[in-house]
Amino acid sequence: MKKYQALAQDIVEHIGGKDNVTGLVHCITRLRFNLVDESKADDDYLKALDGVVTVMKSGGQYQVVIGNHVADVYEEVLPLLNITDSKVSGQPVNVKLFDRMIDTISGIFQPVLGIMAACGMVKGFNTLFVTLGLYENTSGVYQILNAVGDAMFTFMPLFLGYTAAKKFKLKPMLGLAIGAALCYPAIQASSLSANSEALFTLFEGSVLASPVYINFLGIPVIAIDYTGTVIPVILAVWFASKCEWVYNRLIPDLVKFFFVPMLTMLTVIPVTLLVLGPLATFGSTLISQFTLAVRDISPLLAGALVGATWQILIIFGLHWGFIPVYINNVMTLGYDNVMMPFFACTFATSAVVLGIYCKTKNQKLKEMAIPNFISGIFGITEPAIYGMLLPLKKPFIISCIAGGIGGAFYGHFNFRKFIMGGMGIFELPNMMNPDGSMGNIIVAFVGILISMVVGLILTLMFYKEDELVQNESEEKDTILLSPLEGEVVPLESIEDQTFASGMLGKGLAIIPSQGTLKSPVDGEIIALFPTGHAIGLKSDSGIEILIHIGMDTVQLNGRGFSTKVTAGEHVQKGQVLIEFDQKLIQSEGYSLVTPVLVTNWEEFSDMTIENQQDIAFGQKMISVRK
Repeated sequence: MKKYQALAQDIVEHIGGKDNVTGLVHCITRLRFNLVDESKADDDYLKALDGVVTVMKSGGQYQVVIGNHVADVYEEVLPLLNITDSKVSGQPVNVKLFDRMIDTISGIFQPVLGIMAACGMVKGFNTLFVTLGLYENTSGVYQILNAVGDAMFTFMPLFLGYTAAKKFKLKPMLGLAIGAALCYPAIQASSLSANSEALFTLFEGSVLASPVYINFLGIPVIAIDYTGTVIPVILAVWFASKCEWVYNRLIPDLVKFFFVPMLTMLTVIPVTLLVLGPLATFGSTLISQFTLAVRDISPLLAGALVGATWQILIIFGLHWGFIPVYINNVMTLGYDNVMMPFFACTFATSAVVLGIYCKTKNQKLKEMAIPNFISGIFGITEPAIYGMLLPLKKPFIISCIAGGIGGAFYGHFNFRKFIMGGMGIFELPNMMNPDGSMGNIIVAFVGILISMVVGLILTLMFYKEDELVQNESEEKDTILLSPLEGEVVPLESIEDQTFASGMLGKGLAIIPSQGTLKSPVDGEIIALFPTGHAIGLKSDSGIEILIHIGMDTVQLNGRGFSTKVTAGEHVQKGQVLIEFDQKLIQSEGYSLVTPVLVTNWEEFSDMTIENQQDIAFGQKMISVRK
């Protein structure tokens, strides 16, 4: 985790500082900031920052794409913002309505996507094992595994009630209570229909026909199965957040503790069952009817459009807005066939990465291709998109074309997914038809083959490296010159165990004979302590260097140190960075021994200490190989 501290500090500083941040969440590859003022963020600096793939702005969020290490960086960023993981992500000012909607959806669903995928995989494998004859669907093994996989989807309103409450700044336990009320067995349409006859049917003869079994104070209650639903609980919790705000101002402090939640529940649950729930269900029904109508016109064209544009939606973070539709289809129809053509994009992207690996002479691209290919097969394509395809441009276009062709095939053959969850190849078990037929899973495999073959062939045919990329393949060692004049001592010999143990990085230490510190590389000042006793640099080749003048010299509070550069400044080899008063430092009882560390040494293939004796300014000190 230590190696991400400097990156986290750099990110926070260049998004405008902690005061510019109102909220932070992360997904699989991105830090998603809510900023007060996006203009304060330095896009170009962050995009060029080693450890950051790119920067995107979408859905009211400022998204810093990290890749597979996003969780580690997130843990380092949180303390810098003085917020905790449980803090509600706030809304930035001056955000468009559509952006607010996308931000809200992502904030509600992001915390549950991991467990949703896990439960979906359990359900998928349970179906697979029954199909393979490993056990019967009446066995205890099946029932228990089905409980593991089904629980979250059955009680979805509880999970979303909790996450929506955090998003809408409602007490989380109140959100859970609302979700539990919507899951109460006696009010479900299936229970009501099993125990009594319908009093009458509203909108009879239309697609919105709704049976009524009970009423509330004479008002008919439309019967709906709320277990497994998504939109009703989100609307209910949003409405509850408004009610709680009102009641908090009306109810005396003496009885607020129980009166506010009681009145909120008494208001929200009836309104949800009478109005919000039916409206949400009607809206979902109409969306399903519309998407089915489009597919009736041309399933092939619909699949091609989804497959070709899905990665573009990912880039702008707009794919979050389609998750409720996907969940609604699975919950209401028993499958989703509208969004599933996107499955082709995962494998098209992986195949394009494989094609680049086969053709490139650039060692850095080859090294990136291997993990990106594996990550893509497992359903995480963002590192490949941002790290390789978009910068190279043509491969991104190829991946969209291949995804569109695969998506057209899926659309034409009515490719479906029956169980939510899973990513990449782990989605395949969830595509097995519950009736045991193998047609849909065969379509899945053929579509994967088509997408990968088309993506690989087009890449091999049309991808050509330009001169810049070819020149970048000529990797050379980077030499760090001595920033000081004095005596070299082994790092492990110094008294401070934090430095001696190598926890902060690898390198050497110098006992300076002169009070001048110069730059060992061409690069940028990424950290400069106000006291002037320590400085961080990043070379143009990506090497991160920490130089700490003396031991415990931070206690001097800047006395004896004079900085000659500023944070963010680009410096040249040999440029004076800091001047320091050796006599003053020693007279105050502090050691002059100065560690010179490469903090991101793990990112390089080799590092060699060139000089183990007395050293002068500008002599070779450390050699780093990519």
